[in-house]
Amino acid sequence: MITTARVPADKPVRIAFSLNDSPESSKESFASLKAQSHDDASPENFSLAFPELDQQLQPLPPCHDSKESMQVYKQHCKIAEEYHEVKKEIALLEERKKELIARLEQVEKESMDAAQLAKEYAELTEENRTLKLAQTQCVEQLEKLRIQYQKRQGSS
Repeated sequence: MITTARVPADKPVRIAFSLNDSPESSKESFASLKAQSHDDASPENFSLAFPELDQQLQPLPPCHDSKESMQVYKQHCKIAEEYHEVKKEIALLEERKKELIARLEQVEKESMDAAQLAKEYAELTEENRTLKLAQTQCVEQLEKLRIQYQKRQGSS
């Protein structure tokens, strides 16, 4: 959110911000800058108004004798503030994107793990069924062999 203040056109405006500020501290900084006296406005102060902004995007110092120049400068400063807010929002959204991608990868890994476990369970269940069938056949075969052995023992 961008906070603005009405300043007479003949007064110089000085605005500063940091990309590392939290939204609360940005509001406090803006409020303190709003309250500051602008009597010390000089070309050096204007060049420091937006230290994080690329040089070609820096607002040019206004001509204090021209209301139009002051108005253009104020608009440029307002746009620079909006640019700063958009950059902050982009950074937050990129961080959120990274978090969501990491979460998605974790969910996909868990899903693959669950699918792998389900596949392994099905294979083991089939193997268990096969082994039980083989055991039943072996028990039946053993019983037949005992019967045959007993018949041989009985006949001899």
